[in-house]
Amino acid sequence: MDAAQQEATARARELQRNWYGEPLGALFRKLIDDLGLNQARLAGVLGLSAPMLSQLMSGQRAKIGNPAVVQRVQLLQDLAGQVSDGSISAAEATERMDEIKKSQGGSVLSNATQTTNSSGAPTVKRVVREIQSLLRSVAAAGDIIDAADTLAPTHPELAEFLRVYGAGRTSDAVTHYQSHQN
Repeated sequence: MDAAQQEATARARELQRNWYGEPLGALFRKLIDDLGLNQARLAGVLGLSAPMLSQLMSGQRAKIGNPAVVQRVQLLQDLAGQVSDGSISAAEATERMDEIKKSQGGSVLSNATQTTNSSGAPTVKRVVREIQSLLRSVAAAGDIIDAADTLAPTHPELAEFLRVYGAGRTSDAVTHYQSHQN
């Protein structure tokens, strides 16, 4: 790989970090490990071709163009969390992956796909991811930051919201949300 290709890959991974909270290679490897998948099975569940998944993982491509695929990624992340905390079995996870594969996407705020806590309320992380997905489906992180900068003088709270939820990491947004609930 020459210097130009290395630079393009580094830039794509940085964009992925801004858009998805981490490079897609790391995110997809976690899903593969946590759910016991291989790349071909993950690609199938997401509705991507195996070459497209490989390009996203390697940083040859930066963005997932289909919002339904982004939503499936989020659903798989939630599923992996449920498997790791023991709330569902591997067999149940396999059934859920088949349902996720068949999902057509839709509203990122759909109640039917929300992960809930023991009280039945959506988890903070799930809500944050839905907000991020919605914002990132209409604009890139750089554009969201530009909008925040424009709004800052007259609407500082909205500007902060856009920076944290639209262009920030999921973990930072969850922390921000929790700090404002006190």
